[in-house]
Amino acid sequence: MQTIFLYIMVLFYVAAGFNHFKNPGMYLKIMPPYLPQPQFLNYLSGAAEVILGLMLLWPASRGFAAWGLIALLIAVFPANIYMFQARNTVFASLPAWGLLIRLPIQLLLIAWAAVYIN
Repeated sequence: MQTIFLYIMVLFYVAAGFNHFKNPGMYLKIMPPYLPQPQFLNYLSGAAEVILGLMLLWPASRGFAAWGLIALLIAVFPANIYMFQARNTVFASLPAWGLLIRLPIQLLLIAWAAVYIN
């Protein structure tokens, strides 16, 4: 079962990473305005998701990839906070509960990645 969840995780991160390049506007919209060079950060985080996601496939790099994904999830956490804080303006079309639930989901994603630390 752990192997199945590993492959799901790989697909999740690789698809999400490629989506940063396919639909950058979506990611630029959720970046807090205080971050510099949002377009560069979008592409950097997308590339990191693709690379780290693929690195999960090999046992020799799996632990590093898991730590990298945990660091990435922590680094992008301010975007989730910003989305909730800007819920009445930028994200008014989304339900507040949907924006709030993103915060603990991030913790679940961190725990999921931690399973694959060697």
